[in-house]
Amino acid sequence: MAKRRAYYVLSTHWDREWYSSFQDFRYRLVRLMDRVLAGLEDGRLAGPFQTDGQALLVEDYLEIRPDRRELIRKLAAGGLLRIGPWYALPDEFTVSGESLVRNLRLGREVARSLGTEPTNTGFACDMFGHNSQLPQILAGFGIQTAFVWRGTNVIDHRQFIWRGADGTQTVCYRFGQIGYCTFTAQVRHTGEHQHQVNPEQMAKDLDAFLEAHARASDIDAMLMFDGGDHLEWDPQAYALMVQHLNRPDSPYQLIHGGLDEYAREMLEQKDRIRLVLEGELREPARHGADKDQQFLIPGVLSSRVNLKLANRRCETLLCHWAEPFCALAAASTGQEFAPGFLRTAWRWLIQNHPHDSMDGCSIDQVHKDMEYRFDQAGRIADRLATEATDVLAASIEGEVREGSLRVTVFNPLPRPFEQVAELTLQVPTHWPGFQEFFGFEAKPAFQLFGANGSEIPYQRVCQSANRVKYRPWDVKFPQGYHTHDVTVALPLSIPAMGYASLELRSAPKAAPIVRHPDRPGLATGEASMANEHLAVQINSNGSIDLTDCRTGQVYRGLMVFEDCADIGDGWYHGMAVNDQATVSTACGAEVALLADGPMQTSFRVRTTLRVPKEFDFSSMTRGREFVEMIIDNRLTLRRGQDYLEVRTTVDNVARDHRLRVLLPSGAAAKTYLADSQFDVVCRPIALRSDNHEYRELEVETKPQQSWTAVCDDSRGLAVVAGGLLETAVRDLPSRPIALTLLRATRRTVFTDGEPGGQLQGRHTFDYWIVPLTGQPDRTCLCEMGHRISAGLRTVQLRPDDVKAIRSQAVLPSEGSLLRLEGPAVLTSARNVGANLEVRLFNPQERPVQAHLSVGGSPAWRRRFTQYQYVDLESNPLGPPQAIVAAKLAIELGPKKIVTLSLS
Repeated sequence: MAKRRAYYVLSTHWDREWYSSFQDFRYRLVRLMDRVLAGLEDGRLAGPFQTDGQALLVEDYLEIRPDRRELIRKLAAGGLLRIGPWYALPDEFTVSGESLVRNLRLGREVARSLGTEPTNTGFACDMFGHNSQLPQILAGFGIQTAFVWRGTNVIDHRQFIWRGADGTQTVCYRFGQIGYCTFTAQVRHTGEHQHQVNPEQMAKDLDAFLEAHARASDIDAMLMFDGGDHLEWDPQAYALMVQHLNRPDSPYQLIHGGLDEYAREMLEQKDRIRLVLEGELREPARHGADKDQQFLIPGVLSSRVNLKLANRRCETLLCHWAEPFCALAAASTGQEFAPGFLRTAWRWLIQNHPHDSMDGCSIDQVHKDMEYRFDQAGRIADRLATEATDVLAASIEGEVREGSLRVTVFNPLPRPFEQVAELTLQVPTHWPGFQEFFGFEAKPAFQLFGANGSEIPYQRVCQSANRVKYRPWDVKFPQGYHTHDVTVALPLSIPAMGYASLELRSAPKAAPIVRHPDRPGLATGEASMANEHLAVQINSNGSIDLTDCRTGQVYRGLMVFEDCADIGDGWYHGMAVNDQATVSTACGAEVALLADGPMQTSFRVRTTLRVPKEFDFSSMTRGREFVEMIIDNRLTLRRGQDYLEVRTTVDNVARDHRLRVLLPSGAAAKTYLADSQFDVVCRPIALRSDNHEYRELEVETKPQQSWTAVCDDSRGLAVVAGGLLETAVRDLPSRPIALTLLRATRRTVFTDGEPGGQLQGRHTFDYWIVPLTGQPDRTCLCEMGHRISAGLRTVQLRPDDVKAIRSQAVLPSEGSLLRLEGPAVLTSARNVGANLEVRLFNPQERPVQAHLSVGGSPAWRRRFTQYQYVDLESNPLGPPQAIVAAKLAIELGPKKIVTLSLS
């Protein structure tokens, strides 16, 4: 009989930071790499060495050992070092779909910069579950296979077919009992610290491992993956393995290879693989540890929510501001933006995306280091967006007269903005003002005009006097100045992914009083407000009743806050047996009217929730000492708006607890929808009936990217949130959506507990409550998710600013980069080389057609004459096609991701 091929793949699963800091782990990494390289050089190690499916650890090594770069290049080119495809192994649910794409692109670029082609397998050995679109994302890079573990309870099959949301099929290898550590644990006994390697035991353990693998494998080839957490190559164990498997009577043919070689065997024998799994892979652990040790670990969605909020801010700055507006400014004005800035920002950001980092389950020092990286990524992206919007605003036709300012408002979404918005205007302090009655408070006096010269009425919302600013100059020292900052609400019309210019004009000194009608306001009582679509009643306990005037449906008791114990850690919400779940139903509330007018009304609702100060771990009960946790909500309703805006600020003075806001929908539903990476998924509300039989409980909380919706044919609710990734639709008669705001925990890995996870202090969360009249508009909710994070951006320029910044180009008073029509969602628009690359996805379960229009100046439109479908690495997928009349039609199959290159 022919011998079965047994592939030995040497790797190490390298968490860049986790129970030690990055610098501590890197010290170990340098030692590990030194020894591996020495073994590859002198022949003791046949190779290759797999760098854990990521390129970042090689970068980290070379930063300390730059003298080894040529050796790395030599070994990589010779196939002895296998690098990529990821830059850093990410979590799949706590980052955006775009971040996953950029991660793979960057990892593959780094591999090629080191003289080799990247590994072409989807290595996902330790992610905490897998999203429904990973097969399509991998296929976009030509990757047809994946290596997974968590999120599946497959123990009798080493291989299965994973069918993604759009039908893309990926051939998968599922690691065994202890996941990617199975070989190291069962053959090298890496969990037994007193174990001594010896030939007899090695032979016995190898045979047992391979026999068990053979029983579960649908294909002939075997995989010995030697790559446990932070483990070095063991020369003694390796030599004994080679000796045993190279015996003439061995039934196995030992092959030193990488994951690519084993993946090719799986693809060649794909027809023999019997098991097919579909969609999200998020099963909690079912089997006992003697059979399988996978855990899904679902609590990471809400761990250290400050990190989640910072990450969303950076992703938004990059994808919705810096990239598209640098592209628009470069094409419209000739302004040059060094692409290295964007690459550097993405690099800082993706270094925070490994699961033990982004998921908030490491020691405090790790998460402290992450805050710095978020700051670097965000500041670069914000600077680029500022430069791009400044030069666009300065290049608009016409002069800015003395006594006026140019106010340019930018819209980052690919659909026109037509609604009331808030702007904060910076009014020069030397402009005239006026006072009411006997001069109690000065008001800056100004008027706003549109591009057509018509005056725009506005509602004064709030103001802050004499604020300090500074203006940098290229050849002079910075200039300090003061402004009165006035926030106004006004109706705006801004083109899709573009801008509109307004004029802020000083009121005449002779008659400085500037007022606009402030009645009727939207307030309908001392604790109520209404517009054309919604009516809001604030109850005495701080909850609200929301009436959908379009249908007559009433949603009662929204915005009750629930606080329960959390004795867990970054991985899990720990549920205590002796819990006391406190709700704000019986609390009193303070209600204040902040602003009222025809444009918008805002109420402040301040609830004081008395909760246990901390959990008493000696008695395992919530403590007897109580503290007052202030929950401050700002509720805003604007004219014409069919959703309610909420900003919740929590002063977290308690420990060991979880805080959620409850939104009863009253919908007669068994399932609900939530957005995911390039997808909208449908999930059951009820937990599995056999949940009590699982080793790891299924929990009601599940991931979202930005929204969750539950409805029946006549009513329902959606919540749209910025950076809050955990929701549940509770299996209760009222079908409430529970949005997790924060979890405060004390436990960190391999410590006695640290303070960072308690998240003491003030935290602010933005979310919108959207009543539904039936099945939700998936595209609209996805774009609302983008809008709540991105908002609008305003540039104000004085006459001197315009002269200093403007380009040679002359731009119209309104402009647009791209406009999207149809039920697709745009996630990226950026320059790739000389081309404009655009990515969209179809959240629907049916084929759709979308239309993309190229806007901007005539020169900008003339620049793009053709488009081409490309893969996620910008490689052409077909011949170029003509753009006719600056517009192109795009066909998208169900759940398809499409990338276009315009040239």
